[in-house]
Amino acid sequence: MITIPYLTALSTYFSYGLLFAFGQLRDFFRKIIDWWQSGDLQGYAPICLGLEDFYIRRLYNRIQDCFGRPISSAPDAWFDVVERYSNDNNKTLKRTTKISRCLNLGSYNYLGFAASDEYCTPRAIESLKKFSPSTCSSRVDGGTTTLHKELEECVANFVGKPDAMVTGMGYVTNSAILPVLIGKGGLLISDSLNHNSIVNGARGSGATVRVFQHNTPSHLEKVLREQISEGQPRTHRPWKKIIVIVEGIYSMEGELCQLPEIVAICKKYKAYVYLDEAHSIGAVGKTGRGVCELLGVDTADVDIMMGTFTKSFGSCGGYVAGSKEVIQYLKYTCPAHLYATSVSPPAAQQIISAIKVILGEDGTSRGAQKLARIRENSNFFRSELQKMGFEVLGDNDSPVMPIMLYNPAKIPAFSRECLKQNVAVVTVAFPATPLLLARARICISASHTKDDLLRALEVISRVGDLVGIKYFPAEPSKQETNVIKLE
Repeated sequence: MITIPYLTALSTYFSYGLLFAFGQLRDFFRKIIDWWQSGDLQGYAPICLGLEDFYIRRLYNRIQDCFGRPISSAPDAWFDVVERYSNDNNKTLKRTTKISRCLNLGSYNYLGFAASDEYCTPRAIESLKKFSPSTCSSRVDGGTTTLHKELEECVANFVGKPDAMVTGMGYVTNSAILPVLIGKGGLLISDSLNHNSIVNGARGSGATVRVFQHNTPSHLEKVLREQISEGQPRTHRPWKKIIVIVEGIYSMEGELCQLPEIVAICKKYKAYVYLDEAHSIGAVGKTGRGVCELLGVDTADVDIMMGTFTKSFGSCGGYVAGSKEVIQYLKYTCPAHLYATSVSPPAAQQIISAIKVILGEDGTSRGAQKLARIRENSNFFRSELQKMGFEVLGDNDSPVMPIMLYNPAKIPAFSRECLKQNVAVVTVAFPATPLLLARARICISASHTKDDLLRALEVISRVGDLVGIKYFPAEPSKQETNVIKLE
């Protein structure tokens, strides 16, 4: 849990209050002008009412140049960012023909497979020639190729489950599967900081949803005990089933799930475990098999394992793995399998090839080298940021490193100053995070060299001093320590 310094919280509240007050004042004068110049809606109600898009108009538009920056190259360690400009105070942004070559600290390219690869790329190109860019059909119609069957077998073997099903979009994997797994009369217990795809899937399921404190097994046990003793609302009948949902690595916190403790509690209370490994599969563990391998949890103790191919595998889509009975049931009932277009064949081939490289089945040790490099890069970068005095969230081995910004004025300042010095970062604010907890999210890749990381640290340190986000005293360097000893 993040503890905000008192003065930081006070200044952040004051900043948002100021923005809100001036926004409301401008809206007031806007209503007066609109009353004199009434628009011709021909009897229709306005699609966007004043308060519904207040945040977009008065807060987001001021800094929207920090988001959605177009790129014109592969998201490798370095990529090309297209420059934009605005003539109307950021309401609209227009692209230019100029590009900036920037160090990429924002993409989920954990193992470096998103760029051209000596093993994966030729095979993806061959699959494009043999099949097509799209199957133009759902899996149950004409959208299942030999690649899709091979991919599902490959994924099941990789994650250590009997069977798997792949979908064309990672977000949909959660939001479409949860309503099929559980419904009315069931209980979903979700971590308070689970991804939006899980939140929407839980809402759409019709099940009763309860939340436990982020990554706190003791509170999970308390919630389970209370809910089991109370039963269903009004009738107090026993729950039809209980599913506990957690993530392997939390995407906005960079924290590893306390999986061994959570699994033990779920076993005690006979609840199913649903594990979202979108950011952990392929990125952590000795052979890249995710948090189960890293934390020593038997995959047989995790009932449903979900993940995406957009982070470590340089492709698109998602998967769900479990027992043969569960996967067969999902293939009969899940809308993402029945109605959505299947994964593109070249994308499927990219995933298969990436898994083979990770496992060393390409005849080289490149996969092991990538896994060692992502771990070394992540731990080195996190350690150096903390030494500089930044408030960095997350655990060792996690490639996701949020740097806390807090104040709304520091969001665009940090992003723009980094971009000026050719370092591209991702800043995250409300509604993706709580209002007070804005941050810059750094994603480290195995494709980053030591020189890349040192350059990034130099720029971030300089910008951190300028913006004022070093909330802790910096550790003295080795050279300074030696001088002190000599004196």
